[in-house]
Amino acid sequence: MWKNLPLFPERASALAWQVDGLYFLLLGVSAFFTLLIFALILVFALKYRRSVHPHAVQIEGSLPLELAWTLIPLGICMIFFAWGSLIYFQEARPPKGAMEVYVVGKQWMWKFEHETGQREINQLHVPIGRDVRLVMSSQDVIHDFFVPAFRVKADVLPGRFTELWFRPTKTGTYHLFCSQYCGTDHSRMIGQVIVMEPVAFQAWLSAEGATGTLPENGQQLFQQLGCATCHRFDTQGRGPNLTGVFGKAVLLDDGRTVVADENYVRESILNPGAKIVSGFKPIMPSFQGQVSEESLMALVAYIKSLAQPQPNEPGGNHAPAPEKSNVQ
Repeated sequence: MWKNLPLFPERASALAWQVDGLYFLLLGVSAFFTLLIFALILVFALKYRRSVHPHAVQIEGSLPLELAWTLIPLGICMIFFAWGSLIYFQEARPPKGAMEVYVVGKQWMWKFEHETGQREINQLHVPIGRDVRLVMSSQDVIHDFFVPAFRVKADVLPGRFTELWFRPTKTGTYHLFCSQYCGTDHSRMIGQVIVMEPVAFQAWLSAEGATGTLPENGQQLFQQLGCATCHRFDTQGRGPNLTGVFGKAVLLDDGRTVVADENYVRESILNPGAKIVSGFKPIMPSFQGQVSEESLMALVAYIKSLAQPQPNEPGGNHAPAPEKSNVQ
């Protein structure tokens, strides 16, 4: 009944019902108090249309009444706050083991790349019932990734990675919009999220094919850019050992500790002097303007793949150096 109404799109993700539940609660409470206030105004206007006190009379306050209209609204607002916070933290923390897809927003299209190497433009194929985490960046201006049926929306920013996750619960094709004005053809920046049964999704992956997985492509770039010369898989390199670094805390030369996430790796590639790993010198050149957004994502995917030692990796014994294991 509601799926074809613009204000009530179909619910097709695990969190959609919670978002709708909070939304309808807010609507219901707002409507209740709006009608209550209008009803009281009407009753009082009719009942007291002729004043029995032509002159103002001082009325002493009532402590129970003051407490009631203070504590009841406070309690209602705290319910909104608690439920909204629960939804926010669920949406902000992708589950471990989620399937990752890298997204680049560009005037005026969406470009997707799966970890297995398949690439799409303005279409994203995902399996039903699987957690999907999107790692997103913009090639030019601010965009916004919005899938109404999933009740998810997140800004896609130039110069950094943002993330968004969902778990589709219904197969079908769902609208994808950019909900941030991004230029003259903003209205044309649309796409589709196609949710498939797992078997059909695997068949689609096989049919699409790929020249290599995203980490493999990142490894090739790593070699082509000369990164392996300094970032060796032993303790003899002029740069930190990258094995096992992703997701770990890293000690910097100024005493700070940071977590090596996607944005840290990205910054270390484009602005390596911003955060220097303790025990190393600031000798790494910047690759700003030399690598595209897609190449950055491939390099990040490769470094993430080194989180577990891979003995067949060329370049050394993969023994990670404690505290120094990171991008410089």
